[in-house]
Amino acid sequence: MFRLGEDLGIDLGTANIVVYARDRGIVLREPSVVAIEARSRRVKAVGHEARLMLGRTPGSIVATKPLRDGVIADYSITRDMLALLIRRASGRWGRVFRPTVVVCVPSAATNVERRAALDATCSAGARRAIPIEEPMAAAIGAGLPIDLPGGNMVVDLGGGTTDVAVISLGGIVVSDSIRVGGNRLDEAILRHVKNYYHLDIGERTAEDIKIEIGSAMPLGAEQTLNVKGRDFVTGLPKTVPVSSAEIREAMGEAIGQVVQCVKSLLERTPPELAADIIERGITLTGGGALLVGFDQLLEVETGIPVHIADDPMSCVAVGTGKVLEVADVLAAHDDLVFRR
Repeated sequence: MFRLGEDLGIDLGTANIVVYARDRGIVLREPSVVAIEARSRRVKAVGHEARLMLGRTPGSIVATKPLRDGVIADYSITRDMLALLIRRASGRWGRVFRPTVVVCVPSAATNVERRAALDATCSAGARRAIPIEEPMAAAIGAGLPIDLPGGNMVVDLGGGTTDVAVISLGGIVVSDSIRVGGNRLDEAILRHVKNYYHLDIGERTAEDIKIEIGSAMPLGAEQTLNVKGRDFVTGLPKTVPVSSAEIREAMGEAIGQVVQCVKSLLERTPPELAADIIERGITLTGGGALLVGFDQLLEVETGIPVHIADDPMSCVAVGTGKVLEVADVLAAHDDLVFRR
């Protein structure tokens, strides 16, 4: 049953948007895709319905991703998408009792990018917007004891960015963020299929290949997937077999950048906290944590135990939901809240 003035937490991800409603948990999980009319730029569809249109729309309709590398690339479309999702999550009372919204931003986002996310949230129907950095929300959602004196390391591998942070006593001690995530892996697969097989495939197909046979470590038995696309030479439809080994090699450079980011942050971690991390391990969150063998690769490269959080794709959204419980306390600090 809907509450009046229900507050929301939003994981504004490059690949997916997850909305958490206070006291109800996760109520929406939609791909960050919007279908708009080319001339009027009026929103036709959002989420799963729009994702099905990627690469399949007529000239009058454009399916687009308004978020790139973890930040807003198209402000107006993002605002309209958020407005629709907030209405869906809040129900018919959402327009009358505008909700407080906790929204995630990458830890390396600039002030302009951060303000754009908060302004778009308020323009979409929020009464006030409270920002939280993604690795902090991920750590809270994963249930790490961040309020205690001790090092907790979280690696949030999302669609557009990878955020890495060491957290202690409720604050981020050291952090880093690189604009490498699941989308970069998709792009690497797309380029590989194009260069080696002269086959033109779409973003959806590249993502499906990653999910089906992608891995970060060699598999016990390598797999093969038949990939369908358009032959660049003949212009006709074509099917080619692609192996998991070559997909792993194609993604190798991007995965290596993530591993290097983690190792670099460990080098900057204070010794006492580093000792805690060796004992407690590294926690993986985000959709990228589901890439087969990535946890094993990171453990081999760092020598530290690596754990995948329960439901890693929901950790950031769940973290925003827990922050909602203290939203009134945060609202007392004007420097933390954005209002319009």
